[in-house]
Amino acid sequence: MKKTGIPFRTAGAGVAAACLALALTGCAGLDATAPSAVRAEPASTAQAARFGTVDCREAKCVALTFDAGPSENSPRLLDILKEKQVPATFFLLGKGHIEKYPQLVARMADEGHEVASHTWDHKILTELEPPEIREELERPNREIERLTGRRPTLMRPPQGRTDDTVHEVCRELGLAEVLWTVTAKDYTTEDPALIQRRVLARTERDGIILLHDIYAGTVPAVPGIIDALKERGYVFVTVPQLLAPGRAEPGKVYR
Repeated sequence: MKKTGIPFRTAGAGVAAACLALALTGCAGLDATAPSAVRAEPASTAQAARFGTVDCREAKCVALTFDAGPSENSPRLLDILKEKQVPATFFLLGKGHIEKYPQLVARMADEGHEVASHTWDHKILTELEPPEIREELERPNREIERLTGRRPTLMRPPQGRTDDTVHEVCRELGLAEVLWTVTAKDYTTEDPALIQRRVLARTERDGIILLHDIYAGTVPAVPGIIDALKERGYVFVTVPQLLAPGRAEPGKVYR
């Protein structure tokens, strides 16, 4: 299977560097589907979560997502989400995370959050051959299914880097790719106030917010983010709820 590219691989170093500098909040060469487009073409079965049905065709919805956990910070984050009745989508890493905190993976699912994959070892998928991509995706899926009873249907590629080969493997494995529209770049700071300001400055309707509960400043920022966005009229949903009554299709990219 020949790898065909998006700008990271084919458009030259200048474009690739520019996309990376933007932290992949919106590299123009990537063909991604917006939530509103998915909702316009309903699937036969709508997605619902235990927090209640939310119709994002009417409500001003936003999805809170967390990458690269679980971690020692996740219990506090789950307490906050439970207290504020906010569902989230967790894109989990396998090595050193799922394998270290299996009880937290089960808790995430039990408390109504969407549990998804961020690969096993955070390898850049566009630099791998198809069998290696498949292993990076299959291994966390097996563990998540064992711990939660449900196989993931969503994944987030490390650094948001994807291409046609990744799409094809995801299609084979029944996985849709989910990127983001908002990033606090919380890997650059431990200041919760700065993380909160960055999120609030960029969030709009149908936003997919990227945070990492592995960093010290992130979880302390979450209560303020939730409260401020609720005051602005936003309703928090999981990624599947954001797309409902449509559904994410394996092999496609959503942002």
